[in-house]
Amino acid sequence: MNAMRTVVSTFGVLVGLAGIEHGVGEVLQGPVGPAGPVIQSWPDSKAFAILGGEPALTVIPNLLVTGIAAIVVAVAVLTWSVWFVDRRHGGLVLILLSVLLLLTGGGFGPPLIGIIIGIGAARIGTAPRRRPGRVAHAVGRVWPWVLGAAVLGYLSLVPGTILLRQFLGVENSWLVAALTVFSFAGLVLALAAAHADDHARAAREN
Repeated sequence: MNAMRTVVSTFGVLVGLAGIEHGVGEVLQGPVGPAGPVIQSWPDSKAFAILGGEPALTVIPNLLVTGIAAIVVAVAVLTWSVWFVDRRHGGLVLILLSVLLLLTGGGFGPPLIGIIIGIGAARIGTAPRRRPGRVAHAVGRVWPWVLGAAVLGYLSLVPGTILLRQFLGVENSWLVAALTVFSFAGLVLALAAAHADDHARAAREN
């Protein structure tokens, strides 16, 4: 497994789990119609209040069906990310699944992450146009650390902020914003570093 696939698969699992969590919250609301296309996955949960009840979007006029659809699509995202993303058009399929997750109540953050890693997945196996330089080699060597920091940032956001709110009473919107920016920035940097490492490795093998 190359570096890019490792990064994509890791965050694909996180996206899938987050989508399932959104779906569970919607299923628990029962077969009721949403007030509009923008909903909250956990509107009555104090634990999720720090995240605004976890907003989501749905084109399905029934929260129970929305939740079931979110869970099914989230499982598909997770499965594809782990086992099939390196196939031909694997990145495109992941992007389409992420868009579907967005439309079926899977939240806003998880589908966006899915689209980002789908773009990264489209570069799996691509040949370098030129021989990587020293900077690319240096960046490529640290991709596991960047990936670890990105995952830590994501988990600090969800479920980290929820646990802080629930057990320690810590509720800080600035912390949520900072962790969100850190998580997305870390993901992009991890994809870039993984891409550099894959190209450096391909250059060495050729």
